[in-house]
Amino acid sequence: MHLRWLRTGALALCLCAGPLAAPALADTIANPVAEFSGLDKITGRITNFDVYINETVQFGALQITPRACYSRPPTETQRTSVFVEVDQVSLRGTVERIFTGWMFADSPALNAIDHAVYDIWLIDCKQNSEVPPPDQPAAPTNPAPVQPPAEGEVDDRG
Repeated sequence: MHLRWLRTGALALCLCAGPLAAPALADTIANPVAEFSGLDKITGRITNFDVYINETVQFGALQITPRACYSRPPTETQRTSVFVEVDQVSLRGTVERIFTGWMFADSPALNAIDHAVYDIWLIDCKQNSEVPPPDQPAAPTNPAPVQPPAEGEVDDRG
């Protein structure tokens, strides 16, 4: 009877200490940029594009808005994920939400967007991008000089 108690006590001690002995996981890294790939199934063309968090970009008839993009430090097993909202814009201009949820770079088919023409999947989360943030306009490369219309001409530039 005393031996049975020792075994039970030892088992209970191991079960209680187990979570305390587990290695601590590194904190996730919040990133300001999500990198996606998109496939147009009609043309077969794959496009890579960067999207800033809370920015909406259009890919074909889809509007993609990432809300959070997390990765882990390089010393940890990579688990890159993004919480994203995807809307479809119809030819009449109406917008319908077709996906809200998490996407995982290491499992692109886990929460895939079910669309007849477009596929979108997460590639990576990044700290910076060559694409300027949405609040900073892109610098013009070579702006054309603006000439006022000559006398008698109609200014139809809008």
